[in-house]
Amino acid sequence: MPDATALDQATTMIEKAWGRPIEALESIAVRRPTDDPLLRSAMHIRSALLVTADSSVAVHQERLHALTRPGHAPAFYDLQRITSSAADLRVAQAESRTALQAISHVIQAREAAATAGPSSPPGAGRCCPLRARSTRPRPGAGPGRSFGRRRAAGTWPGATSLND
Repeated sequence: MPDATALDQATTMIEKAWGRPIEALESIAVRRPTDDPLLRSAMHIRSALLVTADSSVAVHQERLHALTRPGHAPAFYDLQRITSSAADLRVAQAESRTALQAISHVIQAREAAATAGPSSPPGAGRCCPLRARSTRPRPGAGPGRSFGRRRAAGTWPGATSLND
């Protein structure tokens, strides 16, 4: 795929991993996002690739080709534009490669989840969300209730001292 764009490569990777055409996968990711969150992630990355990196690469390539067309001797002031366009093209290509790598990681995560086996529950590999402890007293927690705090001897309600 040397002539294929990053978008074409992303589309091929996603279609191969999910075994469906991209149009069907787009509708699934939009209509039922909770059914397959990894598909939704891959589709988001692909759409970002479509909007930013792929179009940027094309624009910068066209600009660079226009500045360095055959039979055209660049003027002195064109040298800065050529250098700038070449650097912008490299950045856009790096963004494309990063997006492709991110899609690859999502696909690897999907494969790893599939090999975990159907015996484990769907959220077994996920960490449970933690709740922050509140500094406010709990409802019904009055001065007579400790809820795990240590009290000095003889300070429990109705408790007698050992020295009595």
